[in-house]
Amino acid sequence: MDLNIVYEDNDILVLNKPAGISVHKTHPLDPHQTLADLVVEKYPKIKDVGEDPLRPGLVHRLDKDTSGLIIIAKNQPAFSYFKGLFQNRTIKKTYLALVHGQLKEKSGTIDAPLGKLGTKQTTQIKGKRDLQERNAVTNYEVIQEFPHFSLLQVSPLTGRTHQIRVHLKSIGHSIVCDPLYGGKNLVCPPELGRLFLHAQKLEFNAPSGQSMVLEADPPGELTDFLNSSIISQ
Repeated sequence: MDLNIVYEDNDILVLNKPAGISVHKTHPLDPHQTLADLVVEKYPKIKDVGEDPLRPGLVHRLDKDTSGLIIIAKNQPAFSYFKGLFQNRTIKKTYLALVHGQLKEKSGTIDAPLGKLGTKQTTQIKGKRDLQERNAVTNYEVIQEFPHFSLLQVSPLTGRTHQIRVHLKSIGHSIVCDPLYGGKNLVCPPELGRLFLHAQKLEFNAPSGQSMVLEADPPGELTDFLNSSIISQ
């Protein structure tokens, strides 16, 4: 698979990741090819950038089934700089998400801490076993409605694992074709066949001080589904 490079300079790569490939390995013996493997193959020096050899150059991540923009630092100063941007929430991320149903509130903020339960995240912190909670905040806005779905623009203010997916589920509107958080009663249309979540836009100041706005159109399988007659039924 070729890297889809949206932007490159001496400090960073910004890639448009396809759905279906993991960003990095979970353990050294993981046999699956990852985005990080492809990056290091083309840019060997990135192998030594970062704090974790399994995550070379990675200052944030996307879920395997999510497509869209991801930043790779090409050197250690750039890694430290972008790590600071994410920690200080001075980088804006905007996603497209198609969810089940129609939202009563057409825009809003979901402020609900997350706790990890096995491999899944949950907003149910208190229960049989109290979970360690981490604050999580997500803004959303409905940009188009269909008979049984809503297309949202979503901006997470924090960067928790599965944050958007769990937060949208918590308000009763799971992302279409979400195998983890979709629920047994919500059907994944076979014409779509993948999680409808795409990292569409990144806004940040580069190490040079330049203001950057980078965008990646949703891939064909998402736009084809939005333009199909199936979604209007």
